[in-house]
Amino acid sequence: MKHKTHSLSSTRLLKLLLLGFIILLALLCLYYGSSFAPSSRRSDGEDSDPLFSGDLYTRDFDDLHEPRRDLTLHVPQSIPICDERFSELIPCLDRNLIYQLKLKLNLSLMEHYERHCPPPERRYNCLVPPPTGYKIPIRWPNSRDEVWKANIPHTHLAQEKSDQNWMVVNGDKINFPGGGTHFHYGADKYIIALAKMLKFPGEKLNNGGNVRNVLDVGCGVASFGAYLLSHDIIAMSLAPNDVHENQIQFALERGIPSTLGVLGTKRLPYPSRSFELAHCSRCRIDWLQRDGILLLELDRLLRPGGYFAYSSPEAYAHDPENRKIGMAMHDILKRMCWKVVAKKDQTVIWGKPISNSCYLKRDPGTLPPLCNLNDDSDLTWNVSMQACISRYSAKMHKQKGSGLVPWPQRLTSAPPRLEEVGVSAEEFKEDSTVWQLRVAEYWKEMRLVVQRDSIRNVMDMNSNLGGFAAALINKDVWVMNVAPINSSAKLKIVYDRGLLGTVHDWCEAFSTYPRTYDLLHAWGVFSEINVRGCSMEDLLIEMDRILRPDGFVIIRDVPSVINYIRKYFTALRWDGWLSEVEPRVDALSKVVEERVLIARKKLWENELATV
Repeated sequence: MKHKTHSLSSTRLLKLLLLGFIILLALLCLYYGSSFAPSSRRSDGEDSDPLFSGDLYTRDFDDLHEPRRDLTLHVPQSIPICDERFSELIPCLDRNLIYQLKLKLNLSLMEHYERHCPPPERRYNCLVPPPTGYKIPIRWPNSRDEVWKANIPHTHLAQEKSDQNWMVVNGDKINFPGGGTHFHYGADKYIIALAKMLKFPGEKLNNGGNVRNVLDVGCGVASFGAYLLSHDIIAMSLAPNDVHENQIQFALERGIPSTLGVLGTKRLPYPSRSFELAHCSRCRIDWLQRDGILLLELDRLLRPGGYFAYSSPEAYAHDPENRKIGMAMHDILKRMCWKVVAKKDQTVIWGKPISNSCYLKRDPGTLPPLCNLNDDSDLTWNVSMQACISRYSAKMHKQKGSGLVPWPQRLTSAPPRLEEVGVSAEEFKEDSTVWQLRVAEYWKEMRLVVQRDSIRNVMDMNSNLGGFAAALINKDVWVMNVAPINSSAKLKIVYDRGLLGTVHDWCEAFSTYPRTYDLLHAWGVFSEINVRGCSMEDLLIEMDRILRPDGFVIIRDVPSVINYIRKYFTALRWDGWLSEVEPRVDALSKVVEERVLIARKKLWENELATV
């Protein structure tokens, strides 16, 4: 009996051990399964979507600069790839997201074309893939006239605008003949016609370097901006992601400065007094809405004496409704103190006053009113448009103009508005010198891997005074200078130098299509968003989205940040070529130790076609 009891105890013990082992094995499987399966995450109590998560890799980034902090933990070996149907994803301009979040937007005011970013729990934490058959883009200057159809497999514009010569499908390429809604004989001849109307010397629209920055609203595929480049004029070509949703994608694929945006309810993200010319050729904008608030936004953006060129089709010449609209526009612009400078057929050019004198002579109660003196016309990020006239500063009013020298001298001359951002002429000159040396060091480091004409679209993610872009002026590139929201005031200096740029918050996605930039330069950007509590992983994934395959990133930051970021390069597939150096100490870095990390984004093997 005793022996039998002992035997039963042994059996029971064995069963308990076996059960414990099974439970331990199950727990291990559950742990590793949840660690490596992104689709197993849940959000808001709903079934998870493999594209969305609150923070795919949860971790605490407090005091990232603390040298004792272990930054080797939790770095993923890989990052999920989005479904190919998201190959053209623009997270903050995603109409599907608007529907999903049930946002109540005023369609008549174009609010649905403005930025609406996904909340943290619905951010895309995956790498956006290229479309099937994607090829390395055709290089500038050939790209002005042709792109690979596989890269932007949309041909509806070619059919819809076939009578306007926007674009033509030709085998595996799409060609751009330089036409437009109002460019019957090509954009180049249209530009000359505008110069003739304004009686500019030599039929050059740049007017001896006095017209440099242009805003082209409703730009189509940006042929107007493309042909302005030969006139030493650079245009910010602007259009929304609307029914012609791929027009800006085509423009950027061509290598033409352009961006997604809309004249809706928010100010455009550019400082006041940034452009010498605004242009609208049959841009389908209702300029009369809300007491002319969109015209007042153009007024804010134009420099003293700036021009607004407006063209409509000849077929509208005798249309009663169109003539009524034209008369109403003329009435508003007259009350805004604008004058008709030239008119021919269906093209009219207005000129903006050069001082406040006309405003002060208007009858009391004249609409639109002048803005309050405390209104900052340079604040733009998520700022509503104002239905008022932004008056000139006392200095601009007194000198009757912007005080800028002609291009190209203005690139290196200290702009008059430097004092508004607390920078002296000496500091401006030193900044320019430093960036000349820094860019020379970058190019020296990259010289063996950068192919001829392989870089065209460049973004400086923290533009400061525009020194990085100015140092590239002799290379055949254009630079989107991005002023982070905490230093947005300096963007006016970028424009005063004859360059282009925008304000942006790097805690959010940028308003552009995937695969639109060849080179991204990030100086101190990661440290800045980390201090604000934003995710560095989100920013890395966003940079990957907008970077073209074979493109480069240059990240300049403190060593702890560089060390941490580098651990992500394999997961991002940015390890096609790497270089990390300790740069020389200069006037901009003498207080903070820095490292420079340069990397190249790989072509995705077995997923991309070759040229």
